[in-house]
Amino acid sequence: MTARLTLVSHALCPYVQRAAIVLAEKSVLFERRDIDLADKPAWFLALSPLGKTPVLLVDETPVFESAVICEYLDETIAPRLHSADALRRAHHRGWIEFASTMLNGVAGFYNATDERTLAQKREELTARFAKLESVLGAAASGPYFAGQDFGLVDAAFAPLFRYFDVFERIDDFGFFTATPRVQAWRAALASRASVRDAVAPDYPQRLTAFLRRRGSALSARLVTAG
Repeated sequence: MTARLTLVSHALCPYVQRAAIVLAEKSVLFERRDIDLADKPAWFLALSPLGKTPVLLVDETPVFESAVICEYLDETIAPRLHSADALRRAHHRGWIEFASTMLNGVAGFYNATDERTLAQKREELTARFAKLESVLGAAASGPYFAGQDFGLVDAAFAPLFRYFDVFERIDDFGFFTATPRVQAWRAALASRASVRDAVAPDYPQRLTAFLRRRGSALSARLVTAG
């Protein structure tokens, strides 16, 4: 690809991380331009009909929505991260959507206004991880979702798992106690360079500060934890 690529980003956005991971897996040079989603610049709103990150500028043409961006990159730049088999691709797309639903659950967890709701949201996330555990058990052996090869499903789940690195510093919520395969997958993703480099080194501190400002039950635990 000879087009100039610019990834319009937010420092904490997990959907941005998906695109950044795929770009890194493709070994593509790109510019990353962070914006403040609390004060969206007019030029950004002109590019993003939904006012959300990420947006990938391909020269001057904007591509928005992380799933669309990742699929475009996979269709135009080698190596392919999606299966050549149409049914397998469809199966994986379903699990990418499952990851997006889990990100909504994560937001529900850190925004829970009281301990009862926090516990309920924790149980909902734990139940989702149990579903993942059964799928990983049925899959081919290997460190990634589909076995030995890193794919778009891995790129979708890696930013989700990153939240739990910070959650575990706040308290022992036991999210992965009963899901060893999910925990092993999480560890494999965390050790991959494309995943590590998808955020700035101060990401944990930024996320912690963001959580502290939520005024939620988790925020109160952060105060207690110091």
